[in-house]
Amino acid sequence: MECTTIQVPINWARPGENKITLDLARLPVTDPAHRIGSVFTIPGGPGEDGIASMKQFADRYTTLRRRFDVVTSAPRSSTLRKALPASCLKLGPGVSEPGNRREYEAQSKVLAQAVATCRKEDHSGLFTRLDGLSMARDVEAIRAALGEERLSFMAWSAGGSPATAYVRLFPHRIRAMYLDGVYNQPGGKLLWDRMSRQSFEKQFRGFVDWCARTSTCALHGEDAGKVWRKLLKDADRSPIPVTSAQFGKGKLTGFHLQVAVGLSAADPGAFATAVNKARHGDGSAFADNVLGLLTVYTQPIALALRCPDGLGYTTYAEHREALREARRISPDMPYSTFDGLVCSGWKIPVANPARPLPVKGLPAFLGAGSQTDFPWTDSLTRTIPGSTSVLYDGPGHVMYLTGPKCVVEHADRYLTELKLPPTGTVCRA
Repeated sequence: MECTTIQVPINWARPGENKITLDLARLPVTDPAHRIGSVFTIPGGPGEDGIASMKQFADRYTTLRRRFDVVTSAPRSSTLRKALPASCLKLGPGVSEPGNRREYEAQSKVLAQAVATCRKEDHSGLFTRLDGLSMARDVEAIRAALGEERLSFMAWSAGGSPATAYVRLFPHRIRAMYLDGVYNQPGGKLLWDRMSRQSFEKQFRGFVDWCARTSTCALHGEDAGKVWRKLLKDADRSPIPVTSAQFGKGKLTGFHLQVAVGLSAADPGAFATAVNKARHGDGSAFADNVLGLLTVYTQPIALALRCPDGLGYTTYAEHREALREARRISPDMPYSTFDGLVCSGWKIPVANPARPLPVKGLPAFLGAGSQTDFPWTDSLTRTIPGSTSVLYDGPGHVMYLTGPKCVVEHADRYLTELKLPPTGTVCRA
């Protein structure tokens, strides 16, 4: 890699004031005589270091590098632990499904107090400048420093938020845009909720069918869906006590078990065994992952990374609307979304609110996703005229880095030749 740094303003509205230094890295083109330009990769996370990711998956870029420099950064969101005070990194209180307005407001208040303390003690100003728009302006500064008239982009996962913010701010600087496993931030929170639940129901039905035909499934011979729904109701009535060596003691309600599903989806056998133990009062298989997620993702730093882009419920009424929708769509996941409740404690005005993208003058985009995240990515790419998405018909996340060569080949061809695969293209698991 070739490495350097660039300084950007912490607050782009006041570019002459405090600066932050970003690390940059480039894998140089291997056939300079046929170089097209630069591809800039926007890492996910949020808070992922793009340079560490590019080092880990450098081989994936072998074909792309024949015609491009591949450039990335350690974005401002990855430098936080050095810049913010200890109060911003303190493990959070977790969240639960509130049963009424009073419980919702009380939970929101606890989260908001932690955010307020962190904000007061943060003398850098960085804590409230981690939204997609700020990060998109950083990317534009990098483009100018590279001396490129336009960039081609690859964005992973949560990197879709700064990517779409860049589309909003600098559409004329985009040669091509490949989106992999991103959520549809411009579509808004309610769309995110609805598509997440629809995707979950489809996957959960697949799990139930797998268990019915697989003798090694711990719930084989029973209706796994019925077992799961009963477990949720029982845990709501009598939460399951658990202990984590790292995160202490806690109790798992149906809402918390919902969180566990997302963490366990890649291994249906292990998930079935964990459900079987949990219905008999042993939630140990879920303890570390669930309690860890609850406390780590309710740190003030975690809220600052996710909530400024409009992921949260801003009012109790919005929460109730989402809950009614959840119960209508998903009998197997009839709770609020985790992000929605966490971000109810973000009382700072949303810097990058959800709203439709202006699409005039944009090139056609290519999206890609697994069974899990394809619906989100495809719903975004379909808003851009002429765009399409590739489905990987299996589990996983960020297919260019961790999926089959089929996805990589489609992405490389699109970025190099600006040719999209046919609508409905599927890469088989």
